[in-house]
Amino acid sequence: MSQRLTVQYQSTGIPGLDDYLGGGLLSGTMTVLVGSSGIGKTQFGIQYANAGLKQEGRRGVLFDMASRGDPQGHKEYAQRLFKWTLREETGVIDYQHFFDKKHQPGDYFRALTYQGKRVTRRDMDFDQWNDWQAELSKHLDATIAYFFGHFVRGGRRFVVDGIEPVQHQGESIQFELLEYVYHQIIRKDSEWVARDLFRQHFHANESKIRQHLYRKEEIGCLVNYTSSETSLDAMIEKPLDEGDLLANANTIIYLGKIRDGIKFRRAIYVSKHRGCPCPDEILLYDIDEHGLKIVTSEK
Repeated sequence: MSQRLTVQYQSTGIPGLDDYLGGGLLSGTMTVLVGSSGIGKTQFGIQYANAGLKQEGRRGVLFDMASRGDPQGHKEYAQRLFKWTLREETGVIDYQHFFDKKHQPGDYFRALTYQGKRVTRRDMDFDQWNDWQAELSKHLDATIAYFFGHFVRGGRRFVVDGIEPVQHQGESIQFELLEYVYHQIIRKDSEWVARDLFRQHFHANESKIRQHLYRKEEIGCLVNYTSSETSLDAMIEKPLDEGDLLANANTIIYLGKIRDGIKFRRAIYVSKHRGCPCPDEILLYDIDEHGLKIVTSEK
């Protein structure tokens, strides 16, 4: 008889938001955070990742998919908000000492070292597209090792940042990598992830692998998606296409600007949160030296 899974919630790390969400974000699902540049997505991601330290005993990890070379500010935010010094992952896989306690993967992994101004197939010529494909192939093993290495050590949440807006997600090199990470690493049973990583060395390491198996249902995923719209209303009203990242997400959170008299305010709206009733209202939030926090409308 299969064991019934208990719904588990992961704290967002945002003061005032978890109660609104009925406890937090659901583990084993994908949450998409939508907002324009500078609205607070990266801070949100850092706060969510840091909240893992208290809840799971280990911070989450950051997977930066930015392709244009401009810094996202992860290291600065982590240090300023939590005195957390991010260690960048080198991408070098040491299979022999993979499970050693002294062998700790970095907290931050820059997924795409090749920098290109365009990320969709229709905007690139044949050679540019092949360059991107070669870039993905080069980093797939390191990507598997990065996530698997954290999950076998107790990490249960990760943040994807740097996703750019595109007209057709199916033609984006970023979404191609995200689809692989989510379906072939995150949502895959841990033993099969280990088989993909160790390949012909699986049987030689099988005993250690079986000692470090984890439940994929415990892992939460937060994807920061940059919107071309800045208005909260415009983001909410934008229709979703079948196969769209937002259509397949368990939870969708919008961060945007709303007009409040003669000024604009930052506001948050949860348009979808499967598995938990969520009030249908817009919340205001501020950003200070401690990051994002929900505020009352009377402020």
